[in-house]
Amino acid sequence: MMRFFVFIGMICLFSACVREQYRRIEGKIYGTYYRITYEAKEDFSEKLKAEMEKVNASLSMFNPRSVVARWNRGESEEVDSLFMRMFQAAEKINRETKGAFDITVAPLANAWGFGYKQNRFPLPEEIDSLLQYIGMEKLKIAGCHLLKEKKEMEIDASSIAKGLGVDLVAEFLEGHKVRNYMVDIGGEIRAKGESDKERPWRIGIDKPIGDVAASGRELQMIIQFTGGAIATSGNYRNYYIHEGKKYAHTINPRTGYPVQRDILSSSVYAPTCMEADAYATAFMVLGLEESKKIVENNAEIEVCFVYEQEGENKVWMTEKFKDLVVKEE
Repeated sequence: MMRFFVFIGMICLFSACVREQYRRIEGKIYGTYYRITYEAKEDFSEKLKAEMEKVNASLSMFNPRSVVARWNRGESEEVDSLFMRMFQAAEKINRETKGAFDITVAPLANAWGFGYKQNRFPLPEEIDSLLQYIGMEKLKIAGCHLLKEKKEMEIDASSIAKGLGVDLVAEFLEGHKVRNYMVDIGGEIRAKGESDKERPWRIGIDKPIGDVAASGRELQMIIQFTGGAIATSGNYRNYYIHEGKKYAHTINPRTGYPVQRDILSSSVYAPTCMEADAYATAFMVLGLEESKKIVENNAEIEVCFVYEQEGENKVWMTEKFKDLVVKEE
């Protein structure tokens, strides 16, 4: 009888140690890909897609029925809770970066052909005219309404919304007791626990090589972590050439022109992907020295900047970011 109980106990112990199934789903959303890997008994595929679609319903400029699209057209000032969550984070980072991150950049993005309107290369006087509609300080929250100082103002949340979509999926998984997962939407990533290889999740960071088709991808480095989010912003894929000069998709909201700074790519490790996404964009606008000052005063983020100096690409990382690196190419 004793042997029987010992045998049953060993079975129970063994069963407790067996890992649950790692599930993978992938597809297209927000104009890019998504790949989600998680360890769970239950298949959450449809529910995870529903979480991602919440962002399209609230923050997409390309969905004519979204909260943002209707606000941009002046049809409604009412906003939802997801918009409010995005707006509060954007407002904080806008203040911290002294306007380098600004979701009211939509008129400029459209003028340069990187928004929902496909224009190209505006005249200087057009840019000067549009600057009057830029600035988060011209917006005001009143209850569940967002008021704008000028009716021509529009919002482009693309530099923060994708990260928020990643967070929604991660929070859903954590709410269902999933301990091991990685959510990747267009290279914006949040992960927790371990991969099916029983090690921390490993993520490659691309070299900032000018390649619109992303056909010549090379890795700058590989990092690993068991909790947190990483987002990378760069101007080496989304750009066009006009009269021999490169014009990239990151617009400086303070000048109205595409960014021409020393940082080639900005990778930010943060508690949430929404924060990582927004800071990565802001640092592209600020450049190396201004960005360093912000990073030094923010204990919640770690960064890796690939920048150009005297015609050569160089790398600057915070000390804690260096701890994430497992392999450099």
